[in-house]
Amino acid sequence: MANDPGFTIDGHAAIIGAGTMGADIALLFAAGGWQVQVVEPSNNTRKALPERFTRGLERMGAATGLKYLKTHASLDDVPWKDVGIVIECVPEKLETKRAVFAQVEKLARPDAVIASNSSAFPVSAIAEGLESQERMAGLHFFLPAHMVPLVEVVRSEKMRAGLPEALGEMLRNLGKVPIQVRKDIPGFIANRLQHAMAREAYALIDAGVATPEDIDSAVRFGFGFRFMAAGPCLQRDHAGLEVHAAAAATMYPTLANNTVPSPTLTGKVERGELGIKTGKGFYTWDAESIPREKARYEAKLKAALELLSDEL
Repeated sequence: MANDPGFTIDGHAAIIGAGTMGADIALLFAAGGWQVQVVEPSNNTRKALPERFTRGLERMGAATGLKYLKTHASLDDVPWKDVGIVIECVPEKLETKRAVFAQVEKLARPDAVIASNSSAFPVSAIAEGLESQERMAGLHFFLPAHMVPLVEVVRSEKMRAGLPEALGEMLRNLGKVPIQVRKDIPGFIANRLQHAMAREAYALIDAGVATPEDIDSAVRFGFGFRFMAAGPCLQRDHAGLEVHAAAAATMYPTLANNTVPSPTLTGKVERGELGIKTGKGFYTWDAESIPREKARYEAKLKAALELLSDEL
């Protein structure tokens, strides 16, 4: 239980939207023993949830968590008097998120926290014009949400004092590693770092310096390998700050500073090459390679999680 003056986050959550992120967040809370109300208007998606939840909880070693999950077609079906925190996980469209926040503000009890899992939109933009912005926050999970430890707690200027810390405590009790995003900026912390790297990666592909395979190998088996042990600040302490400063002075003038997405990226999107979901992205995917890749990816994440378990 995590408490904040005026708020009680009390072991009962509502997840709005049961796509990839929403379903995984629901798994996390259910595995932690929370009652979880999952709202998903798509009938087909909703029908697939029991099997997905069963498989997910079994892989997490928390099969008993299934009894805590309830699914609904509409916001009106949720027992709002019981819910202490709401996490919106609808598609990344600002107007859609604003509409959900406006509805939830009317339905949720006054002491319930309302959070968004947006990966980029400032919470102040989503909550704009609403009356109870002091209880609204960003909780940015990372795919797959039930496995990746990091969660960003995003605060706005109107958030009530103490609430970010209460949300951090809640996440730590669920086995997560929360970080506090102290200014409500687009993309928060981790995605800004990730996109800065991706911008340079795509620029190198655009310029013919490297292939996608080269880029992936450089990250996975080079500096990314070290990130398991130390982030960019700690790693520089190991290497020597003067070495980093000298290298930065040489490279920074030539790094990509594009203000629009790379032609490599936008071209693929325009052609419908969206990755695994369409069968082609930077790589080509088929009915045999997709499940094989998903299993490989999850196995590596599990192994990484085990390596980091003593620091969580």
